[in-house]
Amino acid sequence: MYKAYAANQPSSALEQISIEPSAIGAHDVEIDVQYCGICHSDLSMLNNEWGMSSYPLVAGHEVVGTVAQVGDHVTHLTVGQTVGLGWHSGYCDTCSSCMSGDHNLCYSAEGTIVGRHGGFAEKVVANASSVVAIPDGLDLATVGPLFCGGITVFNPLVQFDIKPTDKVAVIGIGGLGHMAIQFYNAWGCEVTAFTSSDDKREQALSFGAHHTINSRDPDAIEAATGRFDYVISTVNVKLDWNLYVQTLKPKGRLHFVGATLEPLDLQVFPLLLGQRSVSASPVGSPATISQMLDFAAQHKIKPLIEAYPFSEINEAIARLESGNARYRVVLKW
Repeated sequence: MYKAYAANQPSSALEQISIEPSAIGAHDVEIDVQYCGICHSDLSMLNNEWGMSSYPLVAGHEVVGTVAQVGDHVTHLTVGQTVGLGWHSGYCDTCSSCMSGDHNLCYSAEGTIVGRHGGFAEKVVANASSVVAIPDGLDLATVGPLFCGGITVFNPLVQFDIKPTDKVAVIGIGGLGHMAIQFYNAWGCEVTAFTSSDDKREQALSFGAHHTINSRDPDAIEAATGRFDYVISTVNVKLDWNLYVQTLKPKGRLHFVGATLEPLDLQVFPLLLGQRSVSASPVGSPATISQMLDFAAQHKIKPLIEAYPFSEINEAIARLESGNARYRVVLKW
């Protein structure tokens, strides 16, 4: 038996439960969890905001730990190896997306916390294809958020061939945005941060932003007309997107990784006349996650975290829900 923390119904406090370990499949890996980040997606699942939660629900998909067992057909991971696990815990490995290396776009991909137990536990089991080895040189306490928030902002760099000479902008300096600034600065880009907070303005500069723009000042945003090759939105609120489209150069891209639920109100002519693009993307494939981890190790990139013991998991969740966490919350055994 191993310990886990589960919600028994939407919006309920998490309670400690005991789980009977299941047999490890031939292609599976069992991980002894050391750290697990808490993501807003965990909150959405715990509260059944997406209508696909089943209870008792053990959330947690920013897992860092060591391999405890491997299935008979697993050859690329070994017992004792330090690994991580993100949003996906398995893929079909046969569809066109998987065969092209875009496992994160697999329609049959299994969610780590959808219909199965996640990383708010002493152990978690996943298909070996979704488990990624962690390179030396990374602070393990801070690696978990890279497997969700980190890869979410890193993946577009690879998918859209963002160049080191590009001028890029980040909307929202929070759990995603503060990592985007670090990655894009290290990539070689000139980085501008859109933020509405003086406190976050100073922090954005400390993370590597070269410039900041007050996102509550339409005149300041308008003054940036035609400045950026790429603008990434990490927020989940409705903004005047046409104003941000105007900040793009011809052939520029407005890219969404923040899951705003409001429809996008966009005028076509600014897109058409400037041949501008609007796009979005999810987390990345295991190969891209591995590339991101190597890049993070090389450039000393890590999220700013607040750490809590698993015994204080409800306090940690409340801290994240408050909106005051700076900037990711991580649980540790």
